[in-house]
Amino acid sequence: EKSLQKTSTLNPSGVFVSPYALNLSSFTKLIKRLQERHPEFSRDEIAEAVQVVRKMNKGVLSGLAISSIEEKASAIL
Repeated sequence: EKSLQKTSTLNPSGVFVSPYALNLSSFTKLIKRLQERHPEFSRDEIAEAVQVVRKMNKGVLSGLAISSIEEKASAIL
């Protein structure tokens, strides 16, 4: 995985890119994986389960592997 850059930049088209864009992309991928695994739950329910995982991990998801977050969120669901 690419490391998160600490500085904001402009992409080639001149659009501002947040230093947290990679995190949003990873979050989106995680939600998609969980939706495929648990189609009976809504996106909001899945996002709430991920937030519970975050709370259980001292308020952060950083440092946890996506697969680990996926497993913990699945257990909550």
